Amino acid sequence: MSDGDAELEARLAAQEEFEPPAGFVEQANVSDPDIYGQFEENWPNCWRAAAELLDWYEEYEQVLDDSNPPFYKWFTDGKLNVSDNCLDRHLDERGDEAAIEWVGEPVDEDNVTYTYEELHREVNEFAAALLDMGVGEDDVVTMYMPMIPQLPIAMLACARIGAPHSVVFAGFSADALATRMNSADSEYLVTCDGYYRRGDPLDHLAKANEGLDGVEHDVEGVVVAERLMDGDGFGHDLADNQHAYADLVADQAGAEVDPVERDAEDMLFLMYTSGTTGKPKGVKHTTAGYLAWAAWTSQAVLDIKPEDTYFCSADIGWITGHSYIVYGPLALGTTTMMYEGTPDYPERDRLWEIVEEYEATQLYTAPTAIRAFMKWGAEFPERHDLSSLRLLGTVGEPINPRAWKWYYQHIGDEECPVVDTWWQTETGGMMITGLPGVKKMKPGSAGPPLPGLDVRIVDTKGEEVKAGRAGYLTVQKPWPGMLRTLYKNDERFIQEYWAEYSDTDSSDPDDWIYFPEDGAKIDDEGYITVLGRVDDVLNVSGHRLGTMEIESAIVGVDGVAEAAVVGGDHEIKGEAVYAYVILEDGYEGDEEMRGRIVEGVEDAIGPIARPEQVIFTPELPKTRSGKIMRRLLEQIANEEELGDTTTLRNPEIVEDIQQQVQSD
Repeated sequence: MSDGDAELEARLAAQEEFEPPAGFVEQANVSDPDIYGQFEENWPNCWRAAAELLDWYEEYEQVLDDSNPPFYKWFTDGKLNVSDNCLDRHLDERGDEAAIEWVGEPVDEDNVTYTYEELHREVNEFAAALLDMGVGEDDVVTMYMPMIPQLPIAMLACARIGAPHSVVFAGFSADALATRMNSADSEYLVTCDGYYRRGDPLDHLAKANEGLDGVEHDVEGVVVAERLMDGDGFGHDLADNQHAYADLVADQAGAEVDPVERDAEDMLFLMYTSGTTGKPKGVKHTTAGYLAWAAWTSQAVLDIKPEDTYFCSADIGWITGHSYIVYGPLALGTTTMMYEGTPDYPERDRLWEIVEEYEATQLYTAPTAIRAFMKWGAEFPERHDLSSLRLLGTVGEPINPRAWKWYYQHIGDEECPVVDTWWQTETGGMMITGLPGVKKMKPGSAGPPLPGLDVRIVDTKGEEVKAGRAGYLTVQKPWPGMLRTLYKNDERFIQEYWAEYSDTDSSDPDDWIYFPEDGAKIDDEGYITVLGRVDDVLNVSGHRLGTMEIESAIVGVDGVAEAAVVGGDHEIKGEAVYAYVILEDGYEGDEEMRGRIVEGVEDAIGPIARPEQVIFTPELPKTRSGKIMRRLLEQIANEEELGDTTTLRNPEIVEDIQQQVQSD
């Protein structure tokens, strides 16, 4: 490292605040600091600004109907269509401009550009095919697909005909697919033959078929898109109720389907997310509020303009891909990018190669990826011209100051603001982050709440904590992008999210506030640092995984008597799965058993839940009432100083487990 580089590193390491670059502020979509005060004074009518980003068939009568909290309604009685807002209205001015740039994994493969005109045509043709299959308004269509263009096409086609979609992450297991289809009463599935990962073709249809075997009701139709190239297929024959995507679209060539008028509160999609009970929750998002929120945050936070080429490296199987690959960017008429592969295949500069080739203007990625980039070294981004980038963003988990500064320096060349965004599947879009054209940046802190949001850090009595103290993150007022309920389970919706943190027993709905189950602290300037989960949900590489789901998968392995799963710090993933396992008599805690446990978790949930370490133990640390002390297991996993063990009924086991973890 040269003396100049060392001085730069030292300066950045010492710097705790960063002003937005002047050049960025001059062109930013939002640059007026008064927006915070204006939104507060004009709440909830301030959210007309989000609604104005959309086209309406019938104007809404009321911005917010809060007569039945927490079942809030936004833009009541308004009529619109999401597919129309993402496609049709852009055709006159941007019909021949790129809507989606799709980059496949194999580098020698031809990538695909869909103009708005081409995307509109294929969405119409597939919408006609769905109608011909019998899909009707309000039928839930499940999609079990990787990052291929047919996924957003199917989503927009469903939106066009008023059929909600439920996207299941392609990395999830067959059981996960069956569970979600059963929960949603979904009679239709869109999937594919396979896809590529690190140069290898994966047989996705076999997994989809296995999942379909677990669906407890009749499945009326399955659509199979062909992704694999000649010679890479697995030779599957389609069943009687299965149809080739290409054939369906060809049969509907030139078809046009008028967008269905949908009420503002009609369901747009379901997204299943992990819950503390182990049973996934079907988060319900509706048409107008969700789309308005995705569009407004895309414009205000990501600074997206129609002429941009915007790159989010997430997967559409998660909410980030829904809001910030598909709906937000397309509602604004920009070019959005999709990448099928991983950031380090075939080389560790693959992501930077794509940024340079397509001249991407924004990059929105996860701290997990940034930590990996740091580990690999700055020489990989330095091989490429990244000067097209105007803004950088992070999503999925908190980013530590060191990783933030590396991203700012080596990817943004200190010319790009970095927006560290906190939000959830349930919120629909960003909640806590600085507006990049207005607010200074503090590495390690997500920033202040967005304008119009009332976010407070409170104690168990609901009282705000002092600056610098930790407490519970709460949202005190509704917002347009919020979930409306849990699918067919209003009672669980209330139990899961509303004032669960509180010691009080308030039955007054007006006192209910949204509790996202995260801890946080706030500084004297209103900047919030999110500290992590306060429930039994792990955050692995930005993906939420229920500990009970993982424990159930482990206990399902022959020979396992009991299991406890906790999260441990991980350099790349942020949080990794640590499994403490008690075996039945006659079974050995050897590598073969470890392999069976790992395989069992991957089969039941998917590779994302793969345990980092499996620790065999004759007992688990438990209180005298029989409760597993997961706090101690987390401390062992993180090699931290152990807390009080005197209240345990078996304190001697803690040291035994600690020694075993260290020896492994």
